[in-house]
Amino acid sequence: MSGRERKPDRSLVDGPLSAAVWKIAWPTMLQNVIGGLQGIIDHVMVGHFVGYTGNAAIGVSWQVFLVVTVFVSSLSTGMSVLVARFTGAGEMEKVHRTVHQAILSSLAISFLVFAPIGYLLAPTLLDLINAAPEVQVEALPYLRIVFCFGGGMTLYFTLGAALRSAGDARTPLRLGMTITVLNVVFNFVLIRGLGPIPALGTAGAALGTSLAMGLVVGYALVALRRGVWVVRLPAGWSWRPDWGIIRALFRFGLPAGAQGVAMTLAGAMLLGFIGSLAEGAAAQAAYAVVYTELFSLITWTSIGLMGAAATVAGQNLGAGKPERAVGAVHTAATIAIALAAGIGVLFYTIPSTLLSIFGMTDPVAVSLGVQLLGYLSVSGLFIAVALTYTGGLQGTGDTRSPLYISLISQIGVPVGICFLTQQLGTLEATDIWRAILLGHITRCTLSVARFRQGRWRGIEVAIEAGNR
Repeated sequence: MSGRERKPDRSLVDGPLSAAVWKIAWPTMLQNVIGGLQGIIDHVMVGHFVGYTGNAAIGVSWQVFLVVTVFVSSLSTGMSVLVARFTGAGEMEKVHRTVHQAILSSLAISFLVFAPIGYLLAPTLLDLINAAPEVQVEALPYLRIVFCFGGGMTLYFTLGAALRSAGDARTPLRLGMTITVLNVVFNFVLIRGLGPIPALGTAGAALGTSLAMGLVVGYALVALRRGVWVVRLPAGWSWRPDWGIIRALFRFGLPAGAQGVAMTLAGAMLLGFIGSLAEGAAAQAAYAVVYTELFSLITWTSIGLMGAAATVAGQNLGAGKPERAVGAVHTAATIAIALAAGIGVLFYTIPSTLLSIFGMTDPVAVSLGVQLLGYLSVSGLFIAVALTYTGGLQGTGDTRSPLYISLISQIGVPVGICFLTQQLGTLEATDIWRAILLGHITRCTLSVARFRQGRWRGIEVAIEAGNR
């Protein structure tokens, strides 16, 4: 073990709650923004040097690859529950063992499962989502590259979650910023070509992202081995799996993965209803800009606070301080609703200006976008609170309740309303916007009610002895 090893930040379980929550939240929020900008930069460069078919290729490829990120995020969620609880209890050897097994699991899933299957099935998967022939030409090499070399991305997600759960949110931010800079440089060279390096188009975008992730993750693994961060590889580590820990990872993580699948399914269903409208094309354009891009200003910050609530609540429960866990979630919700209110004011007061940033000029699309922004200016308050309480539930080990709540609020309510309205009369865009709002209100209400029941206080988080 290196003498430079950092100790856990005990201020998360002993210091002021607002400072503890903000210490984890702000780097995560900034990292989310930077990650979002990275995606936007990819699309801008590909659109400029390849054309709109390149943009479409990246879009459909990520729809397919989403199943990988959802599955790995479930593994990271399970790991985060264990790491936060053990860190709060001061059991750092268990933290290191858990992170070690999460890394091994991520590597195995990425390179032994998804890489070969994804490479072989990529053409079939593109056919299943009805990608146009000209789009498939660009998408196939992109998709195969991200499947084969996506291990760097999955490891980055795993390492970032481990560090944040142990109380260090700044190191993942620095790693994320480095990845973004490297990605821009690699993409500039590989997409358009430079000197002896030929222009690789969308394949160059995939290689650029993979190279950036791989280099930074390689550095991170060396740092873990040297023991210079709050989490490290355990002494005498090996490639041997510890099935007791792995079972615990999936016990807490799989419900979160199922929740991600449910959310993806709900989005696809809503897009189907939007496309069925008389003004379907304009409505889909408005939805893509408003809900996917502008509403991210609220979700990026709220997800950062969700992670902070999970970390601080989990660590305090591990330290035997459940009332501080309650206070941490309340504090995160207060900050989230204040930020959402500020952004909501912009949605309500200058909607046309916001839409013009994205070049939206079609009168019908602008009208629908203004409508949706009006609903989301209110909806954002509820989703901000819902996400922070989801973090509280997941961080304390209750990963199943958010799954059930999502099934009700994100599928049952909005999809049910749209279906009934369509069957009983004529479905209008405002019906869909209203259904989204009601779904967010339902999710908020159920999340707060479930957390206040306090059943998470009795959830035991432990790992079996296993084969170490």
